[in-house]
Amino acid sequence: MANDAAIVAEALTAYVEREIIPRYAAFDKAHREDHARMVIGQSMKLAAQMPELCADMVYAIAAFHDLGLAEGREHHHTASRRILEHDGFIASHFSPQQIELMGEAVEDHRASNGQRPRSVYGLVVAEADRCIDAETIIRRTVQYGLSHYPELDREGHFRRTMEHLKEKYGPRGYLKLWIAESDNARRLKLLQDMLEKPGLMREIFDRTFDEESGRSVVI
Repeated sequence: MANDAAIVAEALTAYVEREIIPRYAAFDKAHREDHARMVIGQSMKLAAQMPELCADMVYAIAAFHDLGLAEGREHHHTASRRILEHDGFIASHFSPQQIELMGEAVEDHRASNGQRPRSVYGLVVAEADRCIDAETIIRRTVQYGLSHYPELDREGHFRRTMEHLKEKYGPRGYLKLWIAESDNARRLKLLQDMLEKPGLMREIFDRTFDEESGRSVVI
């Protein structure tokens, strides 16, 4: 059985590397391969503390979690679930019960859902997707803004960035953390402290905006 499990894990990894990860190249900069690999890595790290979980299921959930962005951001979580549940490789290597759990977890990962995921698998990928690093989050927000709101000028992008960060990560933001063992809570508090310092946020934004847009500040 151990050998069979190892064979499945090896085949799954090869499939994800060959067929799944490359799809992220079509998305905005905030949701490309580096994001997918970050969520996979964080998911596996959290799952290592939960031996009752199936590592292959965790890996697949993390790999598929944002594929629905190919159909737009608004309903990407439900589209991602559908993509996973209709994937031939997944169907041939997991039971219907496992696939249902995986589909629910993929659907439940979205931060703006506001509801607790239905299973521990959903908790893991949701927490992993919230891996909080202040500068990375600011960069991803700027990247998304440049990609989706090209009509905005620098000041417009700064306002949008601050509004989004406060709406999602502020003390009353919609982002929820689910796993106490994660260090996201400490990092979230650091980001919230930064949001109370407009000068610091402006400095980080301008530097990031210049790097991402290729423009320089005009003095």
